Amino acid sequence: MALSFCGSNKCISNESISNKCVNAYSVDEGVLNNGCFVDALNLVPHVFLLFITFPILFIGWGSQSSKVQIHHNTWLHFPGHNLRWILTFSLLFVHVCEFAEGIVSNQNMDHLHLYMPAFMGFIAATTSVVYYHNIETSNFPKLLLVLFIYWVLAFITKSIKLWKYAEYNVGPQYLRFCITALLVILYALLMAVEMNVIRVRKYVFFTNPPKVKPPEDLQDLGVRFLQPFVNLLSKATYWWMNPLIIGAHKRPIELKKIGKLPIAMRALTNYLRLKDAYEDQRTAEDPCRPPSIWRSMYRAFGRPILLSSTFRYLADLLGFAGPLCILGIVKHLKDVYFGVHFMSSSMLLQNTSVLAVLLFLALVLQRTFLQASYYVTIETGINLRGALLAMIYNKILRLSTSNMSMGEMTLGQINNLVAIETNQLMWFLFLCPNLWAMPVQIVMGVILLYYFLGFSALVGASVIVLLAPIQYLVATKLADTQKSTLEYSTDRLKKTTEILKGIKLLKLYAWENIFCDSVEETRGKELTSLKTFALYTSISIFMNTAIPIAAVLVTFVMHHLIDKTDPSPSEAFAALALFHILVTPLFLLSTVVRFAVKALVRLVYHLDWNVYWILTWHLFSSVSHDAHSKNRHSVAYAAQKSWLLNATVEENITFGSPFSKQRYKAVIDACSLQPDIDLLPFGDQTEIGERGINLSGGQRQRICVARALYQNTNIVFLDDPFSALDIHLSDHLMQEGILKFLEDDKRTVVLVTHKLQYLIHADWIIAMKDGSVLREGTLKDIQTHDIELYDHWKTLMNKQDQDLEKDSQTTLERKTLRRAFYSREAKSQIDDEDEGKRFLVVTINSPSSPQVCWCYLSSGGYFMVFLMVFSKLLKHSVIVAIDYWLALWTSSKTSGTSPTDSISSMFIILCAAGITLCLITSLSVEFLGLSAATSLHHNLLNKIIHAPIRFFDITPLGQILNRFSADTNIIDQHIPPTLESLTRSTLLCLSAIGVISSITPAFLVALVPLAVAFYFIQKYFRVASKDLQDLDDSTQLPLLCHFSETAEGLTTIRAFRHEARFKQRMLELTDTNNTAYLFLSAANRWLEVRTDYLGAVIVLTAAGASIWSLRYGLPSGGLVGLGLTYALTVTNYLNWVVRNLADLEVQMSAVKKVKSFLSTESENYEGSMDTSQVPENWPQDGEIKIQDLCARYDPMLKPVLKHVNAYIKPGQKVGICGRTGSGKSSLSLAFFNMVDIFEGKIVIDGIDICKLPLQTLRSRLSIILQDPVLFSGSIRFNLDPERTCSDDRLWEALEIAQLKNMVKALPGGIDAVVTEGGENFSVGQRQLFCLARAFVRKSSIFIMDEATASIDMATENILQKVVMTAFADRTVVTIAHRVHTILTADLVIVMKRGNILEYDRPETLLEQADGMFASFVKADM
Repeated sequence: MALSFCGSNKCISNESISNKCVNAYSVDEGVLNNGCFVDALNLVPHVFLLFITFPILFIGWGSQSSKVQIHHNTWLHFPGHNLRWILTFSLLFVHVCEFAEGIVSNQNMDHLHLYMPAFMGFIAATTSVVYYHNIETSNFPKLLLVLFIYWVLAFITKSIKLWKYAEYNVGPQYLRFCITALLVILYALLMAVEMNVIRVRKYVFFTNPPKVKPPEDLQDLGVRFLQPFVNLLSKATYWWMNPLIIGAHKRPIELKKIGKLPIAMRALTNYLRLKDAYEDQRTAEDPCRPPSIWRSMYRAFGRPILLSSTFRYLADLLGFAGPLCILGIVKHLKDVYFGVHFMSSSMLLQNTSVLAVLLFLALVLQRTFLQASYYVTIETGINLRGALLAMIYNKILRLSTSNMSMGEMTLGQINNLVAIETNQLMWFLFLCPNLWAMPVQIVMGVILLYYFLGFSALVGASVIVLLAPIQYLVATKLADTQKSTLEYSTDRLKKTTEILKGIKLLKLYAWENIFCDSVEETRGKELTSLKTFALYTSISIFMNTAIPIAAVLVTFVMHHLIDKTDPSPSEAFAALALFHILVTPLFLLSTVVRFAVKALVRLVYHLDWNVYWILTWHLFSSVSHDAHSKNRHSVAYAAQKSWLLNATVEENITFGSPFSKQRYKAVIDACSLQPDIDLLPFGDQTEIGERGINLSGGQRQRICVARALYQNTNIVFLDDPFSALDIHLSDHLMQEGILKFLEDDKRTVVLVTHKLQYLIHADWIIAMKDGSVLREGTLKDIQTHDIELYDHWKTLMNKQDQDLEKDSQTTLERKTLRRAFYSREAKSQIDDEDEGKRFLVVTINSPSSPQVCWCYLSSGGYFMVFLMVFSKLLKHSVIVAIDYWLALWTSSKTSGTSPTDSISSMFIILCAAGITLCLITSLSVEFLGLSAATSLHHNLLNKIIHAPIRFFDITPLGQILNRFSADTNIIDQHIPPTLESLTRSTLLCLSAIGVISSITPAFLVALVPLAVAFYFIQKYFRVASKDLQDLDDSTQLPLLCHFSETAEGLTTIRAFRHEARFKQRMLELTDTNNTAYLFLSAANRWLEVRTDYLGAVIVLTAAGASIWSLRYGLPSGGLVGLGLTYALTVTNYLNWVVRNLADLEVQMSAVKKVKSFLSTESENYEGSMDTSQVPENWPQDGEIKIQDLCARYDPMLKPVLKHVNAYIKPGQKVGICGRTGSGKSSLSLAFFNMVDIFEGKIVIDGIDICKLPLQTLRSRLSIILQDPVLFSGSIRFNLDPERTCSDDRLWEALEIAQLKNMVKALPGGIDAVVTEGGENFSVGQRQLFCLARAFVRKSSIFIMDEATASIDMATENILQKVVMTAFADRTVVTIAHRVHTILTADLVIVMKRGNILEYDRPETLLEQADGMFASFVKADM
């Protein structure tokens, strides 16, 4: 029949309308009594709107008509904005229903008027919201008059239609009447919204419209987080994130790109909000009653939590639309009803196509509400965290120094509060909606199951409920195991740190393998704990995947046994979808409750006490501080314990004061800092402190003094500024800094010092003893009135004058700084390489990632890889087979064939196989990860410990430690669960797509564009996610450092009165970190919304393809149910594929870093001689021949020793001296073959050392290094880690080192405890222990490498005495730091730039007045 608007003449029959045949265009009974003309009248408003708005939209008037220039095109300032969007979306939904009703009602498809107005209404409603958005963002409200006219016309025409329906007794029993009534209400509400805009903005009908101004945030070009300002659609879909996420693929996201937070989200705003809520609880009736912090938090942040909970409830309720729609679609597949012109609501819901569309819309809405709930809770948690951090910081600024020194508040507690407790609270808020939403979800699910399948469904659900406590128990065991793993990990890391700090000594003594075995032993305990952790994790994963299978098996077997019938396909697959929904809340509820209770207990402890303390103290101290601050003099202060900021050298010195180049230069010179600055890679712009180069004590001290000198203050307090400086620098600082610079500024100086030689410069002296003033006055007064005290001071001054430290400490510090500079340079180079690779990853889609992934998998063993892949594929095949068998089983009833026992038996067998395979797959993944972690750590430890010493010189210690700490932790505990989740979600999605495609091949046509969309979504997200994750990590560290450095430098901050500046810095760092975290959260929501919508499209496509294919008799009802159930799982798991892929990519960088260290070249430990060829007592005599020796640290570097020739007789005492960089220490390392000897040789007792195995060579020589190295353990272990010596020999060594009496007095004697680094002994005692260690070895060659550089004169005398007596028969080579220590040597070698400059007896060399050795001796005397 020909298509026409009103259709052809037709006889219609209806309960309310008498039987008659009418002309479709007849108006005999009046124009408004012809339904077709009424429908045509309803077209007029839609056509009017489209005719007026399309030219305006396409001309682009908005770009020129904007009255206010703002940076962001997101200014939403018309009243009722959100209500308008909600009403418009509701209008669109009703138009879809109207269109569907018209299509279904029109059996012959010839009456256009039944659905054409609905179609045009949908187009007009869409246009209205686009038009409104453009008007609002362009701020041209006069054009809104078009929308007002449209709403009025649409309301009138729809009201006429509704009136006519009522006149003809077409009431609410008909769907079309209900739809029309809804449209009338919606148009009336939209008309009211438009009238309200006119009332408020007065853009028409009023003479003086008010001027409006954009909010402050939108005028600030730095605010880039636009979620609070965009329209509702952009809010729901995170559309505003598109430029950032897509742009990340071209250029990495940097801090400046994410900008600042809006004012309402900043830490200061939220802190004031929480403080106001706290103070509002104080009442005049009961002023002593402390307000509740929980009530304060509820008042300040409760509203968004309630909103989030509402979103969550809506999402959970909409989640049940999936099973209900599957029930309807499968049930009505073969009973499609094309009704009459007026149909009931139930008739429409029996149409499979309508149900498919409703399922799609329900999924879209469910996912939108769910993501909105997640975002609101995360944003609220971030706001609360910012407020609490501000509170904690305020309290820290007002802590008394006794709180810190007495241990009432430690740095560890502060860091714990900042890094852990505040995050715990944030996650507690995130879990809150789950606490009350999940029980409702469970109850609703069980009710629906009972509705579908009766009593048997309750039995199946009880399986899940009964096994939930086991899951809770497993989760508890996991937490306990993780604690023990952490303890072993800490112990292992402590031992590894000791090895790396003392690596030079370990190599020189050939003890690498002993200490390596010690680490491996601890690692073994850690791995045992990790195995337990892996087992519990496997059980947890197994239960999550196996219990749905068990529940389905029990349910359908019980249904078969109890009801003696099999469920229909619609009931079976609706129940299957419900089981999938139920499993998640039932298992998560126990974990959520456990975590929530744990967090709550900790928070109650911290908040009810600490926050009350913080708030009240803050209010009190603010008042008192303001009252007294005006009377205080301006003060500069340099503390005894130097304190630096994590900032540049310049920022540390200026310390917030205006920069003056002349003054800055004068201060630098006064503190002798220029030579140190010249060594830094970026001069005074180099970052120092925790995150930069770690300076020595003297360098740190001088920067602190420079800070005090630079400030333009009346008074300068210097607390023992010379304690870490040598005599040269002390004199220079006194003369140039204090006596010249400060006196020229006419500033009062208060100097606290032990350097009594500077008392002559003091105008007034205060002598203190035991906390009280002993004597005060001028030096002359004290000399006159307290002769005893003056004589005591004179004696001390004479001793200090004899303390010969010249050219010692400062030279050492600068040498250390130079080495640090090399490390920094190497680190920068590595960072540059990483950056290069980063760009490579971005542009060519990470070709190295599969290689790194394969490196990880192959480390776990090929068999484990095969087992994991094979079991995973087999498990998912069996799960598909289970569901396919269920489809056959349930379809057999509807197809007319009776179910046989063979089908049900096969179903039971498949379920049992599926449950078994779930356990095997979970175990295989976890133990593959464990095997890989074991292998990678073992290889890494062996590579690092056997690397050449040059590797440790150029690689920062922190970088190596990161491989053993953070990276190893990721490999141990994070990669296996991510890998398991990725493979499971990927295979679930692939199997779902495979099942749908096999049931309805037509689905493959739609799959191609969906796959392309998914590819681009994941491609853009992965890059942006990595950048934002890096930003979150990199902005968190400065925040934590700022808290700890503030706690450490409280006295300095208070003395300078810089509390406000530091507080402002803390707020900036908090906001920066919160910005990065919120952008990361918004990016995750961006991904999940898009993958969820893609999943909804897949469900719609699968349903549509099934309905279309059914016309050709392709799938059975059971198979359609199977396809739809699998399509719903795609919606759940699609975003997890991308999230896990992004997470794994980030985590694999840990493997990549470890792999880069595995390529480090090891030292050649073999040698050309066999160990058996070396005499057991070699070297017996101690004869050393150095023949034309050339050596370097690396083939790429210049030689450090150039054609050196020397002969050392057996038993001879040799001294080697020279300036810094002359090569004397390099020569000592050459004896141990620790440098690259590329020409010449060293022959010891007739054997070329280069031919010897390194273990043999190094184990036969003894050395004492400049810095004494002790390891945690016992004294016995430090003297003889190989455990080859008797107690008598150890006591003999201790006696020779004059330590026997001291060790005997210790608890445990020779087995007494040595703490980490030997901190429980003085530096001198440590060096004497090193001497005893060297004596224990009984080697005929003994080398002292600047061993007296860092010890006092008394210890040095002991050392020299022992060398002359106990080592009288041994060859001793001394690298001299203080030249007077080698005046009694048999031979002196003076080196310069890698060459021997002077070579003779010391007496002979001293006779050469112009010689270098003679000049050294003169300088040292």
